[in-house]
Amino acid sequence: MRVSKAVIPAAGLGTRFLPATKATPKEMLPIVDKPSIQYVVEEAVGAGLDDILVITGRSKRPLEDHFDRNVELEAALEAKGDQDRLDLVAASNDLANIHYVRQGDPLGLGHAVLVAERHVGNEPFAVLLGDDLIDPRDPVLARMIAVREQRGGSVLCLMEVPSDQISLYGCAAVQPTDTHDVLAVTDLIEKPAVEEAPSNLAVIGRYVLDPAVFAVLARTRPGRGGEIQLTDALRELARMPVAEGGGVSGVLFDGRRYDTGDRLSYLQANILLALDRDDLGPALRAWLPTVLDSEGP
Repeated sequence: MRVSKAVIPAAGLGTRFLPATKATPKEMLPIVDKPSIQYVVEEAVGAGLDDILVITGRSKRPLEDHFDRNVELEAALEAKGDQDRLDLVAASNDLANIHYVRQGDPLGLGHAVLVAERHVGNEPFAVLLGDDLIDPRDPVLARMIAVREQRGGSVLCLMEVPSDQISLYGCAAVQPTDTHDVLAVTDLIEKPAVEEAPSNLAVIGRYVLDPAVFAVLARTRPGRGGEIQLTDALRELARMPVAEGGGVSGVLFDGRRYDTGDRLSYLQANILLALDRDDLGPALRAWLPTVLDSEGP
């Protein structure tokens, strides 16, 4: 069955960016001049997914407003003859069929995915975490969907990280396959101690999941941090036969990825994506050395 639906969990409080996120959802913080969540939605659309469910919580209304029409603003821009800005504003209106549901209690990523069951139904689907921004120049989701179509089961995005950082991520134990960028995932550990990690392959925030995950999540008990961990459900799926919706593969990703929940990585994303733009890149590239070579701005 073709993957056509994406789920974007966006119910987090964004505490790492306080006080900026006191009244503004972290997903609305801009990367250059677009909210970070728009990059994630555009990534899903670019991979052929046209039905998107955003899992929200309290104080997340600005997300819905952003992907809806702003009739007054559009009329004002049209009256001024400002077609360029009108096009920018309208671009987010018709990206995809976007739906919203509240998670309610923040019981973890696994619970957020389970909330999507009624919308997704018995179909494979993608999950894109808003804090993980994949550089638009290095797409990976379409490759993951292709692996799902070839191998069945669920597919994770795996990225090598320094061994001393693996405790920040879910970590995969793997075996090689006959395809150089695809691995068979045999086990998963959520945020292991360095000495207990089976590899330096971190699970980053892109998943293509078999609908069998819902039944597993429904019986998954709270784990690390008292939350229902998606990693625990995937671990069980890795031990199940593909015929029953099990089996987990990993796609190796070596492209550019930013953690927009981390302040330094967020700043790096802004700079690197701005450098790639024709309207900002040349001036920014000329200015940066003058700052770096001086004691201050």
